[in-house]
This record gives sequence, structure tokens and C-alpha cells, in this order.
Amino acid sequence: MDRLFLDANVFFSAAYREDAGLARFWKLKVKLLTSTYAVEEARFNLHDDAQRSRLVALASGIEVISNIFAGALPGVHLPEKDRPILLSAIQGRATHLITGDKTDFGRYFGRTIAGVLILPPAAYLKGLQT
Repeated sequence: MDRLFLDANVFFSAAYREDAGLARFWKLKVKLLTSTYAVEEARFNLHDDAQRSRLVALASGIEVISNIFAGALPGVHLPEKDRPILLSAIQGRATHLITGDKTDFGRYFGRTIAGVLILPPAAYLKGLQT
């Protein structure tokens, strides 16, 4: 069974609108996980009480990894703000890191780092249809 670590931007997008397409991840037969860091980042960027309520609902019932801020990532060059995301995915034994962050993670899309395949949401969902 796939273990999907969801980045803050996936949570943000899923909580932003009631009918958000990324809420589809919560209907898949996979194990969802994230970190307290990712949930807090998404919460900080949501400005509406209804959005924040949706975020709480989405975060409940999934595995939340404690923040991991230190660790070696040989050959991986990420800004400090993104290192805890990948480190937490690795610590949580995720099979995939799902992120829409093309700026910082884009060069790693389709690559496996320490057992974690990094993909944008659309690529993962498209792979389910093939």
C-alpha cells in the first residue's frame, strides 16, 4: 500500500475550497501522512475560518509525523523551509512525497530520494488511471 506524505501546499489546496479536486487524495486506498510542520504552514496561509475547519478535518485521522529539522540529504539541495518536509517523509517511511512546489522540489519530480518518490499531485493521480 502506498504511503503518501502530503506537503503543506496539498493541504492548503484541499482545504481552500469545499469542492477542491485535491480532496480526492482522502478517498484513495492509501495511507496518508504529513507533518505538524506542513499542517501548520497550511493553516498559517488559510485566512477563512471555514477553510481552517476543513484543514482540521483533513488532518484528523491521518498519520502526523513530528517535525524533523535535522538530517543528511546527500546530493539534495533544498531551501531550509523545505528540508523538514522531505526529512519527515523519509522518517515516516513514505513511499511518495506529494507536493505542488515546482520551484523547490520540481528538479526532483520523478526521482526517488532515500526511498521516497517525489511527485506533483497530478502525476500521482494520473498514474492511478493507467
